[in-house]
Amino acid sequence: MSDASADGLVVENIVVKYGGHTAVNRISLFAPLGGLVGLIGPNGAGKTTTFNACTGLVRPAGGTVNLFGQDVTHAPPQLRAQRGLGRTFQRMELFDSLSVRENVALGREAGLAGSLPWRHLRGARSDGTKVRQATEAALAQCGIESLATRRPADLSTGQRRLVELARCIAGGFRMMLLDEPSSGLDKTETVLFGKILRSLIQDNGVGILLVEHDMALVMSVCDYLYVMDFGEPIFQGTPAEVRESEIVRAAYLGSEAVEDAVDSHDHSNHRAGV
Repeated sequence: MSDASADGLVVENIVVKYGGHTAVNRISLFAPLGGLVGLIGPNGAGKTTTFNACTGLVRPAGGTVNLFGQDVTHAPPQLRAQRGLGRTFQRMELFDSLSVRENVALGREAGLAGSLPWRHLRGARSDGTKVRQATEAALAQCGIESLATRRPADLSTGQRRLVELARCIAGGFRMMLLDEPSSGLDKTETVLFGKILRSLIQDNGVGILLVEHDMALVMSVCDYLYVMDFGEPIFQGTPAEVRESEIVRAAYLGSEAVEDAVDSHDHSNHRAGV
C-alpha cells in the first residue's frame, strides 16, 4: 500500500479523550483510493470514535487527519464532505416520509448545495440533471431500481442498508467510511453487499474504510486490516496475516472464531462481536 497522503485518508497518532478517559490512543491508519481497508476490534475498542475523528464529529486531543493531501484535523464535517469524505452510520438514518429514490437523491443534493444554504432553496439549472443521473446510477449499482418508488419503512433491513449505501454513492464521495453496514443482514444479503463494495472499488475507484462485525465479510472483501483493542492499535496486516496473528486471536477473535470466519467463504454467515 502506498503511503502518499494525496492518495486517500491518512490518520496519524490520533488521540481522543472524553474528560479524563482516553477513548482512542495514538491510532494511525491509511485508507487509499482504490482500496478497501477494514478497522476491526471488540465492542468498545474505539472504532466508531476513530470514525468520528475522521469525519469531524469529535475533535482529537492529538494527532492529525489528512484527506487527499490536505490537513482536515480541525475542519468541520461539511467541509470534509465537500472534499470527498462520505459516511454511513451504525443506525440507519433514512427518511420514511420520502421514497427510496428521494432518499438516494439527498446524497447528491447535499453535495451540490455544499456550504451554500440558498442552493437548498433554489438549485442551479444543471443540478436537476446531475441529481437524476447520480441517483439512477447509484440505484443501479446497488441493484435496487425496483424499489425506487417504495418507502424505506416498507423494506427489509437488507434493502434499507442498500438504500443507505446508494445515497452515499450518489453523493459522489471519493472516500467512504462505512460503519457496520452489514448489521442485520442475512447470509445472502451479506454476500451481495460484499460484491457491491468490491464493485465500487473496481468500477468507481473510490476508497473505503470499513468498520464491520461480520468477520467472514471482512476477510473476504478487505485488502488490509487494522485491529484495535481498548482504544489502542494492536495489529495491522493483510487478512491472511490477521488470521494467523496470535495477538489478534488472544485479544479479540479466539482461534476457533478465526478459523470459522476466514478459512472458508462458505462460512460468511458466521458472526463475531466487534
